[in-house]
Formats: sequence, structure tokens, C-alpha cells
Amino acid sequence: MAIVVLVGALDTKGVEYGWMRDRLLRAGVEVLLVDVGVVGEPRVRPDVPRTEVAAAAGRDAEELKADGDRGAAVTAMAQGAAEIVRRLYAEDRLHGVLAIGGSGGTSMATRAMRALPLGVPKLMVSSMAAGDVTPYVGSSDIAMLYSVVDIAGVNRVLTPVLANAADAMAGMARGYAAGRAERSVDWAAGDAKPVVAASMAGVTTPGVDAARERLAELGYEVLVFHTSGSGGRSLEALAEQGLFAGVLDLTLSELADDLVGGILTAGPDRLEAAGRRGIPQVVSLGALDMVKFGPLDSLPERFRDRHVRVHNPSITVIRTTEAECAELGRRVAAKLRAATGPASVLLPLRGLSTLGAPGGPYHDPALDGALFAALREGLRSSGVGIREVDTHLNDPAFGRAAAERLHAMITRRGAAGEPGE
Repeated sequence: MAIVVLVGALDTKGVEYGWMRDRLLRAGVEVLLVDVGVVGEPRVRPDVPRTEVAAAAGRDAEELKADGDRGAAVTAMAQGAAEIVRRLYAEDRLHGVLAIGGSGGTSMATRAMRALPLGVPKLMVSSMAAGDVTPYVGSSDIAMLYSVVDIAGVNRVLTPVLANAADAMAGMARGYAAGRAERSVDWAAGDAKPVVAASMAGVTTPGVDAARERLAELGYEVLVFHTSGSGGRSLEALAEQGLFAGVLDLTLSELADDLVGGILTAGPDRLEAAGRRGIPQVVSLGALDMVKFGPLDSLPERFRDRHVRVHNPSITVIRTTEAECAELGRRVAAKLRAATGPASVLLPLRGLSTLGAPGGPYHDPALDGALFAALREGLRSSGVGIREVDTHLNDPAFGRAAAERLHAMITRRGAAGEPGE
């Protein structure tokens, strides 16, 4: 039978967890209740008591309570919960994790969820889920469900939310238990195709699609990451684990957002993990001709005199300036100079996006030229190859050229056994 693990503070949320446990049992799954509370007595009996959770983190539950430091207690119990769920998963006693909570409970439970492999069902019902959930989800596949009201008593608003969460998790857990081998991501499978990561935005889709199709013809499985901030962070996290044979990083828009203050930044470390791990990478400058913000009425006043376009009702973009383009060129060059593996840059001379292609509103060879010049200067004598391609980035010929370049680097590396280009 499928087993759902509930992770929660049973001193403050025991009633709600008891209700959730009963709903899951009626749905036909087994339940293991893990207590991460440290203050009061649990209001429902756990299957894994707080003493065991704290011990998994090398701490004593009573000492955590006596210290009175809530931050330290939450951190320790989150670490312990992560160890507990990892152990249960290894013992095939976990086919899904469900939790409910506010800020503290969400922090602890999602820390445990992030410790589990991709594909294991993870559902967090949280009063924090309507805001920025990046700290909770990270690069994992956690599903967040907004509780609408705070988790403070089972009431007419919270009851249907919890019921939906329990029923959804029961179905996911049963499906996962029945087909765990098929649902687990086995990166080390001997007969699996080598995996390549690719970065893409809506404004670079035609070019990346052409590259993806060519890589598939060459025998690769291509994972495409949307450069929405979270997508770039996921790409970097998986590259850091050394899971890719190569990276086709044709869309770097998150770097522009990071520089100028847009909403879809992946942080300052974007475009570094593959180089640090020595993974072959082909890089281009897709969508560095724009910075993304929210709806038009949210655009900061200081940007309203720029070349503004409404991309869709949720996204407004502005054109990068000459100074910003030059700085982006320097930043990309610095990241590629630090790479320990083979790296190559393809420059699309006729435009960086659908908006920047000839005839498009952001087509500006002078601004693109400032980007290219700073990149060339930054890579001078670096050993990083630069190839100029007389097309725009979304020309299928550009995508195919990028794919074939990466394939040549991967196969040459494999034959030589070294990371040199």
C-alpha cells in the first residue's frame, strides 16, 4: 500500500494534521506522522516523535526546547526531518510527502521535501504560497497550494483546501508506489541517452527548438529550462551535480535582470556551475537585449522613459542600454574565463531575440555591437572560442550550428578524456 508521510509541528498544528491523517486513511493510503514541533506537547500521536527527529540532526529535543531559540530549533528540526524522510524513502516507506503550515512549518517541511529525489510527490499547503515561494521550492519539484486562511483550526474555508490536498496526495502516492521505477529519474542508467541542458525563453524559442531537434537527432536527451529565474537556478543546481554531458546556454536573459533589477533573475551565480564542473558548454547571448518586469503599472518610474514594451499582461520589458550591454558582455566573459572545461560562444550578428531580429522593435546593431565588443575584449587570449554567425539567434541555421558545435565538443572531450576544447 502507498505510504504518505506527513511532516509537521504537532504542538501547534496537531488538530489539523489529525484531520489530514484521517482523510488520507479514508482515501486508502497508509500514513506516517513526523513531529517537528519543539515547544508544547503534540496534540496527536506521531509515528516518528520529535526526539527521533532532533537526534537525526545530532541534537536533543529537550535541550532545543530549553534553549528557547526558535530559529535554532526550526533549523535543527528541519535538518532532522530531511534525514528522516531520506531514510524512509530508502526503506521504501515513503511514496509522497504532504505538509501544512505557516512560515516556520513551511520552512521545515520544504527543507525535508527538497532532500528527496525528483519525481517523489511533494505537496505543501501553506499560508505563504501566494507570495514568493523561491526560498521554499528552490530547484525542486514541490507543489505549493495556498491555504487562503491561516492554518489555525479546521473551518469551512480550510476544510476543502485540506481535502483537496489529501485527495491529490493520495492519488499521487498510489501512482508513485505502483510505478516508482518508471517515475524515478535515474541519471546513471547505463542505456540512457546522454543529457544536455538548454536554456530558453519565449523570445528565443525558435532558435532553441532547432538546436533541441538537432541534438535529439544526434542522440541526446535535451532538458529545456525556462529562463524565468527559477529555471536558471534549476539548470545551475543540476549542472553543479554533474548530471549533464553538455550545456547549451543560448538564453542569458536572467543575467540582464540581475544587472538592471528585473524580476526574473536567477542570481549573480548564473552561468557558472557548468564551467566550475568542467562540463562542455556552448553559450550565446539570447535575450540580453531586454530586461523583464511585471505588469506595466508596476514598472519603476526610473525606467518609464526607456524603450518599453508590454510583452503580455504579466510581463513588461525594456531595452538594455549601451552601458548595460557592455557590462553584460564583461560579465559573461568573466564567467567563461573561469570555466575549467571547454566553452565556446556563438554570436548571432543579426539579433538576439524575436524582438531584436531585423525589423523588430529592439533590433539595434549598435547596442548589440557594444555587447559583442565587450565580450570579445574580455575573452581575448582566454582560449574560449568565439564564432560569429551571420544570422539572428532564432534562425534555424543558428540553432543547428550551436547544437553541432556542442556535439563536437562533447565527443572530442570523450575521446580525449580531457576537458580541452
